[in-house]
Amino acid sequence: MNPNFSFIILTFNEQIHLPRLLASIKALNAHIYILDSGSTDETLKIAGVYGAEVKQNPFINHPKQWDFALKNFKVETPWTIGLDADQIVTPELFEMLANFHDDEHRDINGIYFNRKNFFQGSWIRFGTYYPFYILKMFRTGIGFSDLNENMDHRFIIPGKTEIWKKGWILEENLKENDIAFWKAKHERYSDLVAQEEVERMLKLRMQSLRPNLFGSPDEKRAWLKQLWWKLPLGFRPYLYFGYRMFFKLGIFEGRTGIKFHYLQGFWFRKLVDRKIMAIKKQNNIYDSGRSEKRSK
Repeated sequence: MNPNFSFIILTFNEQIHLPRLLASIKALNAHIYILDSGSTDETLKIAGVYGAEVKQNPFINHPKQWDFALKNFKVETPWTIGLDADQIVTPELFEMLANFHDDEHRDINGIYFNRKNFFQGSWIRFGTYYPFYILKMFRTGIGFSDLNENMDHRFIIPGKTEIWKKGWILEENLKENDIAFWKAKHERYSDLVAQEEVERMLKLRMQSLRPNLFGSPDEKRAWLKQLWWKLPLGFRPYLYFGYRMFFKLGIFEGRTGIKFHYLQGFWFRKLVDRKIMAIKKQNNIYDSGRSEKRSK
């Protein structure tokens, strides 16, 4: 087996995605661990064909699922790579991994891969979506899941990291070709995001990363999130959509890409804001973050 790294993959009814991901990494001859959350399709059978070690755990959210995976799989290689089932390792990234040796990265604890995101067959290359660096590879036992996030998942890696700008992963959820599926999924996600943001207003949830506009990709995103939370509810989706479409050139994306930016950058954000305002009203939460119990 590959002595340098192992893969951990999260699954739930991924028979449409898992074969292409496993085929893209098979020749790396690395150990594969799969944490499944109750698949009822052919996911587990496919995992067995590729010799993956499988565990089951009920799904609450992505940060908690990754936390369970990192704590319950006995990864024996010095590096761990965490992937989602709808991702694919490109030939360029495959080559970099095939030539990877631990002794050449002694001072590095984490590696960012560059993601290319696809929606309904179209590469989303503008509107902040490319380049997009995701920390996917880290020293085993050092990286951990950020449980201060309710929705957006990230690994936290103390120490030095590096970015592989040409080490691409492709991400395309084929289930989202059905727009009803996309909307239903983001309805669920909006509940998680709204609840998280209210908890941040009440100082019940804090950022794990030090926000830094000029820091690592994750530190920069943490800084931008802090800015986002300060913007007025209801207005900020318009501002963000305009920023993605015009300042970040989303207008040149093409019909499918523009639809994506509208759905993900405006419709979803507006839905989240409506749910935040509803929670605040229900619980008498004011802009200062205070809350008062309603009188009986």
